[in-house]
Amino acid sequence: MRNTAKLTTAVLTAGALTFALSACGSGKDSSSSDYSGPLVVAASPTPHAEILNFVKKNLAKKAGLDLEVKEFQDYIVPNTATEDGSVDANYFQNQPYLDDFNKKRGTHIVPVVTVHLEPLGLYSHKVKSADALKSGATVAVPNDAVNEARALKLLVANGLITLKAGAGSEATPQDIDKNPKGLKFKEVEAAQTARSLDDVDAAVVNGNYAISAGLKPATDALVLESAKNSPYGNFLAVKKGNEKDPRVKKLAKLLTSPEVKKFIEDKYAGSVIPSF
Repeated sequence: MRNTAKLTTAVLTAGALTFALSACGSGKDSSSSDYSGPLVVAASPTPHAEILNFVKKNLAKKAGLDLEVKEFQDYIVPNTATEDGSVDANYFQNQPYLDDFNKKRGTHIVPVVTVHLEPLGLYSHKVKSADALKSGATVAVPNDAVNEARALKLLVANGLITLKAGAGSEATPQDIDKNPKGLKFKEVEAAQTARSLDDVDAAVVNGNYAISAGLKPATDALVLESAKNSPYGNFLAVKKGNEKDPRVKKLAKLLTSPEVKKFIEDKYAGSVIPSF
């Protein structure tokens, strides 16, 4: 990720628009069957861009793939840029998040191949265990629909709260049934959860943001999401109709290669888990 240009949140939209206008000016759009040129993939910096850059440096040339990685710090622009053709593909999200995004924004993004899982974790700078959270403690959770529900389910799985019957993939704190510790919830953008740790008693943090903040999910999390039967695997995605792009097929094959599996296992030591 450190070998690609970093885009700050403040300029994401403008940057995507500029890139889109450039693409339109070249006569190429998302429905074009012209698959020449580099495959441009939008990705979160960690671990997605790191994995892609491993592929770029070690595997792509031999496979005849010209790969360009664009880093984004948020969970919105990678999909909107894929939809409008500013980028060819993205790698940052899971199926429940994509389903919610497509439904609410009218986009047509589809998964190509699942690569890895980033276990969601509960972290704290103030206590050493979840049981040590005091009555009335404040817990930060991601404020997007899917990740907030996922965070609450992590707390349910570890006995901190229960949810009302029927609370599903869009559960919010209003759906909490039992809350023995009287926990209070602070809803913040997913990218801000790790940064909020000095201001709250604990925070539920997505794996990629935890790693970016210097946290080690496998050892630092008070509780960690189970990888067993998880629907939250992260995948390579494209706009519907572009699944047959030969460049996309090459990247999908490389992302699920033994070399990438070993890279993930060696580099992340359980904090990121191969899903293939």
